[in-house]
Amino acid sequence: MCCWRKRAASPQRLWLFHESDRMSAEPLALVGAMDRDRYVATLFAPADRRPHLFALYAFALEIASIRAHVSEALPGEVRLQWWRDALTAAPSGHPVADALLMTIKDNKLPLQPFLDLIEARSFDLYDDPMPDWTALEGYCGETQSSVFRLATIILARGEEPGGAEAAGHAGVAYALTGLLRAFPWHARRGQVYLPARLMQTVGLTRADVVSGTDSEALRAALADMRARTRHHLAEAQQRVKDLPQLLKPAFLPLATVASYLALMERKDYAPFATIIDMTHWLRVWRIWRQSKK
Repeated sequence: MCCWRKRAASPQRLWLFHESDRMSAEPLALVGAMDRDRYVATLFAPADRRPHLFALYAFALEIASIRAHVSEALPGEVRLQWWRDALTAAPSGHPVADALLMTIKDNKLPLQPFLDLIEARSFDLYDDPMPDWTALEGYCGETQSSVFRLATIILARGEEPGGAEAAGHAGVAYALTGLLRAFPWHARRGQVYLPARLMQTVGLTRADVVSGTDSEALRAALADMRARTRHHLAEAQQRVKDLPQLLKPAFLPLATVASYLALMERKDYAPFATIIDMTHWLRVWRIWRQSKK
């Protein structure tokens, strides 16, 4: 039932895998195409940890992208159920699912965070309002904080790594940044992740957002969301300082967050039109610089 697109891994990417590695290069190709920050950050992890990290990140991307590939909620729910079943099934030939199963087994990863992530992503299939900050941060925690936490377990080779609070704040900061960057696309397809209570406070309606109406109220709501993102980023960075060096690669994607927020704070920022991204070499430089701290 679950569809997936075939992507060929380029020869220069295959050096990331040991010759004896049993895992598909498909997760690497997916992450390289859809999450460049995590792709570059993973290059700073030990070589034998990279395939497992790519499998984890590819799974998160597969689940996150379901809404974009379905026209109705029901087919999306079917795909989510396929992934729930895949977590406890035998290898199926699906390259990401099979790589994930191997990663879970080899690193003794708990299943519940994966199930919680799938359940949280069911929100994406509908156009329901995000009630308040508690609901939004909970959504961010289940969809991204869990990924940071699982990445630290992989880097610790299945042992208890610590750093749960760092992963919690990191995931919220990373998820909120992603939602802010994707704001124009979400608005066009009727998705509004701004908390309803925040919108009410600034005098913004869902109709304003989905119709593409720029306003001072919208900009105030987005500024509030950026401020909340900066708070979680600062909290994560403070806690990461105290973690063992071996866990640091899991948090390197945070190196780009402040730059994305700064682009959204420029005077020429247009919420429905400005593409928030950076050049590949600037991304590499920021992540490399963070890896040296």
